Amino acid sequence: MNVVAWTLGFLRPYRRQTAAIVALSIVEVGLAALAPWPLKLIVDHVLIGLPFPDALAVLTPSAIAGSAVALLVAVVVVGLLVQIAGEVVRMVHTQMQVQVAQRVVYTLRGALLSHLQALPLRHHLLTPTADSVYRLDADAHCVDDLIIGGVFPLLMAGLKLSVMFIVLLYVDLTLALLSLVVAPLLYVCLRFYSRTMVDRAERVKALESTLIERAFEILSSVAAVKSFTRERHELGRFSRSGDDTMRARLILTWQESLFSLAVTAITLVGTALVLIVGGMHVLDGSLTIGSLLVVIAYLAAVYDPLSAIAHSTGSLQQAVASARRVRGIFDLTPETLDDPAGIDASGIAGHVRFDAVSFTYEESRRVLDSISFEARLGEMVAVVGLTGAGKTTIANLIPRLFEPSAGRILVDDVDVARYRLTSLRQQIAVVPQQPVLFAGTIADNIRYGRLDASDADVESAAKDAHVHDFVTRLPEGYQTPVGEGGRTFSGGERQRIGLARALLKAAPILILDEPTSAVDAISEGAIFDTLRRLRPSHTTIVIAHRLSTIRDATRILVLDDGRLIAQGPHDDLIRTCALYGQMCARLSVGQSLDDEVAVDQLLRATP
Repeated sequence: MNVVAWTLGFLRPYRRQTAAIVALSIVEVGLAALAPWPLKLIVDHVLIGLPFPDALAVLTPSAIAGSAVALLVAVVVVGLLVQIAGEVVRMVHTQMQVQVAQRVVYTLRGALLSHLQALPLRHHLLTPTADSVYRLDADAHCVDDLIIGGVFPLLMAGLKLSVMFIVLLYVDLTLALLSLVVAPLLYVCLRFYSRTMVDRAERVKALESTLIERAFEILSSVAAVKSFTRERHELGRFSRSGDDTMRARLILTWQESLFSLAVTAITLVGTALVLIVGGMHVLDGSLTIGSLLVVIAYLAAVYDPLSAIAHSTGSLQQAVASARRVRGIFDLTPETLDDPAGIDASGIAGHVRFDAVSFTYEESRRVLDSISFEARLGEMVAVVGLTGAGKTTIANLIPRLFEPSAGRILVDDVDVARYRLTSLRQQIAVVPQQPVLFAGTIADNIRYGRLDASDADVESAAKDAHVHDFVTRLPEGYQTPVGEGGRTFSGGERQRIGLARALLKAAPILILDEPTSAVDAISEGAIFDTLRRLRPSHTTIVIAHRLSTIRDATRILVLDDGRLIAQGPHDDLIRTCALYGQMCARLSVGQSLDDEVAVDQLLRATP
């Protein structure tokens, strides 16, 4: 099924409206077919004085038929009414087309966003965010461009051509056949240009997406750009991308212009030929002037839409390119969120066990190598290691943000792959090191952990995360708006809001990626007092970078290059694991636990 048929599939929910549009199209074509005939009557039967056709003579009142002026006024009024009726039908027709197209665009956007959210995390890590946004914003208009700018006008032109060709056959067989001379030329022209325009349109779309990606990267990292005074450098990178995009756009526009010129020239030549032959028929008396005017009007009614389509062919080709890009996203396999055969994870205790788990991002890079450990309800298991050891990967595997390459991950002795994904993730609360804050208020961001939570629940979670005092000092309290990404708050404030969100969720499995790395010592102490109090009702897994985080752990896992080299309590590991001992020695003077260079220096200095 090609992309046009795929795009038209989005019209299925609007069958009635589409049927109404088709009916209005038929009425519009019928009125357009009637429009030239009053002019023929005026020229042939009022001005020249030829007798009225018998059918019209019977319908014309004698008072009007006896006066040329009255007849002129009557025919003009009838013609005016036909024209106005045609404009009214065209207005309603256009409005319905636009309404259906806009509804389809927003339906497509909703389906596309839903599908993007359902794609595995791996896709979002490998695909620039700006590219997905571009497809969601600009490419989603492919439905509107194809339906309003292409399919409907082509159907109208085809319907007009059929009706008016039949009438032309009645008026003059030679002129009717002559009007079709342009058809094969238009087809050859369309085939010649369309082969390359779609590919070039797709390249323009890709370059425009890259340009947006470049701008998104600059603006999202503007603090770093300013601090390194790299404004000119980034402007140069953006300009180079812009130049490539502009050249591709100019080449495509030039090709569109050549195609438009060719189509216009063909239709003008067709009209000229009909005018010459029709004029010769008038001269030899086989055709009246009024009939020739009808033929010319019909040609304009058919050729004008074809010329308009030719002028917008570039837009249509870009719409086809956009439809391919959007369809490419839908072809990607999403996560299976709610497998009917899956197990409901509600009510789990939260016993987590890794059984010889390995994970590979790419064939040449193994991140985890046969990791086995367990974390029981009431325990806090800390995961430590140098940068790149695989700590965050372990956290991502539990809620199935990634799937293991080998081995099993079990929750309450059930493979996580057997749980319904939505149900499983509802039982896991994750606090990333840099929590994401959304547009809305502070209360909205905390309530994101449980949307039906009351204000009292939100406030209680905020107190547990030691963020309540900070919030109440703000003029608007919990109703304080959160800026983009929470940039108006400090790193520690964002961390505490993220922790409050996770605590409000009250999930049995709590995964923390150094939740206090950006907070002061007093707040850190208060937060860990809360975690100690809540520990009996949670299985807590902490990715640790600071010694203060791991001292309270029931068990500590030491990772090195994706392998679990040791596990146990702090005191035992200090004596038995050289790497852990050196990391803690580094921490004793305030450095990071996963500072690989510093640890390597200490290891070399150790006898």
